[in-house]
Amino acid sequence: MRRSPTLLAVACLLVTPAAVLAHGAGAPAPALPGVLLAWRLDPIVIGGLLLAATAYLWAVRRVNGGHPGNRQPDYRSWLFCSGLATIGIALLSPIEAYEGSLFSVHMVQHMLLELVAAPLLLAGAPITVVLRAATPTVRRRVLAVLQSRVVHAVSFPVVAWLIFAAVNWGWHFSLLYDRALENQALHYFQHATFLGAALLFWWPVVGADPSPWRLPHPVRILYLFLAMPQNSFLGVALMSAPTVLYPHYLTNVRDWGLSPLDDQALGGVIMWVVGDVFFLAGMMLVVAGWMRHEDRRTARLDRRLAAERAARGE
Repeated sequence: MRRSPTLLAVACLLVTPAAVLAHGAGAPAPALPGVLLAWRLDPIVIGGLLLAATAYLWAVRRVNGGHPGNRQPDYRSWLFCSGLATIGIALLSPIEAYEGSLFSVHMVQHMLLELVAAPLLLAGAPITVVLRAATPTVRRRVLAVLQSRVVHAVSFPVVAWLIFAAVNWGWHFSLLYDRALENQALHYFQHATFLGAALLFWWPVVGADPSPWRLPHPVRILYLFLAMPQNSFLGVALMSAPTVLYPHYLTNVRDWGLSPLDDQALGGVIMWVVGDVFFLAGMMLVVAGWMRHEDRRTARLDRRLAAERAARGE
C-alpha cells in the first residue's frame, strides 16, 4: 500500500495529456479523427493540476507515514485525483478546443467543472488531509481561516446556494460571458468563479471535510432539490431565447450543420436536463449516506445496550 501515492501520482499525470496538438488557430471540423486530436496545451492549467496533485499526494503520504493505524482512505485519494482529471478533461481536451465555436460545448465544460469536478475534489477531503499533514503552526493558521468571519459567512448554506445561483445567472446574462470568450484572463476568471462557487455549494452536501456548518441529511436533500428549479429556469431561458445572446458565436460561425441559435438552445437543454440529473443523483447519494449513518448509529446503540445488559448480568 506504500506505493499507492506513487501510482496515484502517475494516474494524475496521465490525465494531463503529454502528446497533444499545440494550440492552433482554430479547431477542425468535429469529425473523427480530428476531433480526438484537438487538445489544447495550457501551461497554466497543466501546472495547476500537477501542483494540486503533487501537494495532495505528498500530504497523504505524510499522513499515512505518521499515522499508520489511521491512514487516509485510498478511495478518497482516487476521488480527488478524479476531480483533477475532470478539470483536465474540461480545460485541456477537445471540449476546450470547441467551446469557443459552440455554446453547447461550453455548457458541457461548465457542467463538468460545477457538477463533477467540484464534488469529487471535496470527496477527497483535502482540508482534512491538510490539517492532518500540517505542522502545529500551519494547522493553527488553517483553522483560523476556516473559523474566520468571511468563511463562516460565505459557507453558510443559504449564502453558498445563492452564490452558486448568482454566478450561473450572472455570467450567462451579462456582457462578461461574451467578453470572456475573447479575453483569456477573463476566461480563466470565469472558470475559477464557476469552480469556486461550485465548491462552496457542494461543501455542506459532501460533508467529508470540517465545515462551519453541518447540515442534517434531510436538509441536504432539500438543499439539492431547491437547486433543480433554478437550474431548470436558467436552462429553459437559454433554450427559449429568441435571439443569440452572445455575439461571439455569430462572428465565429462554422458550417457544421447547427446554427448559433440552435446551438444556444442545445446548450440550454444540456444545462436543464444534465444539471437536474446530477442534482437528482446527488440527492440519491445523500439518501444512501443517510441510510449508512443510521445503520452505524443503530449498531452503536445495540452495542451500548448489550454492554449495559452484560454489566447487569442479564
